[in-house]
Amino acid sequence: MEVQIISRETIKPSSPTPPHLRTHKLSLLDHIYVSVPINIPVLLFYSATDVNPSKRCLQLKQSLSKTLTHFYTFAGRILDESDTIDCNDEGVSFVEARVGIDMSVVLKEPEFGLMQQLLPCCEESLAIQVNYFACGGMAICVCVRHAVADTCGLATFLQSWAGVACGNDIEYKVTFDCSSLFPPRDLSGLWKSLEETQGVIFSQDVVTKRFLFDGSKIASLRDEIGKCSPSPISLYRPTRFEAVSALLWNAMLASNIPEIDRSSVYVVSPVNLRKRMNLPLLQKCVGNVNQFTMTELLIEEEKKNLSYLAMKIHDSIAKVDDECVKMLHADGEYLKILEIAMKQFGKQWMFSFSSWCRFPFYETDFGWGKPIWFGTTLRLNKTAFFLDSPDGEGIQVWLTLPPEEMVKLEQDPGMLAFATFKPSTLEL
Repeated sequence: MEVQIISRETIKPSSPTPPHLRTHKLSLLDHIYVSVPINIPVLLFYSATDVNPSKRCLQLKQSLSKTLTHFYTFAGRILDESDTIDCNDEGVSFVEARVGIDMSVVLKEPEFGLMQQLLPCCEESLAIQVNYFACGGMAICVCVRHAVADTCGLATFLQSWAGVACGNDIEYKVTFDCSSLFPPRDLSGLWKSLEETQGVIFSQDVVTKRFLFDGSKIASLRDEIGKCSPSPISLYRPTRFEAVSALLWNAMLASNIPEIDRSSVYVVSPVNLRKRMNLPLLQKCVGNVNQFTMTELLIEEEKKNLSYLAMKIHDSIAKVDDECVKMLHADGEYLKILEIAMKQFGKQWMFSFSSWCRFPFYETDFGWGKPIWFGTTLRLNKTAFFLDSPDGEGIQVWLTLPPEEMVKLEQDPGMLAFATFKPSTLEL
């Protein structure tokens, strides 16, 4: 696929950031990602329209400049080895590119390698690439540094940018100093654990594949799991995330080849804290407002059914409430949990499931219609990202595993029964 860059420029905020907001202090949840090379990529695909591409691009640039006055951390720079963002209005990278194929070629069967070619190089806090396909379709691809925003924050930014492009105003505050809620701490222990395990987490000897669990299959899976629930919780019906997570966890356990002794295995899931804490100001906050929860499965429990696994995940997430979060961060316990997680990843007996479901990516309308599909190329070993299908009922899972484990997982009876392999987005 030929991708030709036709322009590069830097878009700066339309109004300067006030002096009292120039230095933004990172919280612990932000600072964790300062030394971790993770960017969050999102690709939004739009059908061809009658609107002139040049006019659309000008609309995107002008509205982006206005939006950045509210999202001033996105236009700033993280100071090296620091816990602050210098909100200096240096701006964000904005690239235009021409793609020499029809968009349907990419969407027929989205592949990790093809989609990567549509992304900008994210050397700043935020980078954007607008790709024009031969058919007139467009893909707006955005990368943000994880230290600046989490996935929910990126969705808020995109919604706001699209709203400004349509002539709306941003009527709420989106940038907050959360360092009092999540105080910065000494991360040297975490960095040491990460140094020992990053070869596993960021391994290149992996494959990434996309599986579709359509709405009807998920409904059947949820019913099946509910029927197997032990008394007195026989009325338990898992969420979409819990049901698919249990199925994947079971399949990944079966596909794993034991190489070391182990007493337990874990599933780690980031939990969005915005609606779990009694702080309305967090609802639109774009920084990192999520923390990991760990679900432990003892080795003697490994043969439990899907209902048991789903309930384990449900209980682990349900414990994350306002009181729990404040307690974990008041005494530094959360940092200890992270250090344990890093060590477990090093032993390769931990899986991570991250849900992006219900984030409003499909509502991102810049004035020429909503995206027909969105995807990501975020790749971490033994990690699954859950994305909505366009109808909002199904789930697309982007899963990364070592090749030999992926082969075994694709032969799992549960995966064969409920997942569609190599699904075309054109049929969704």
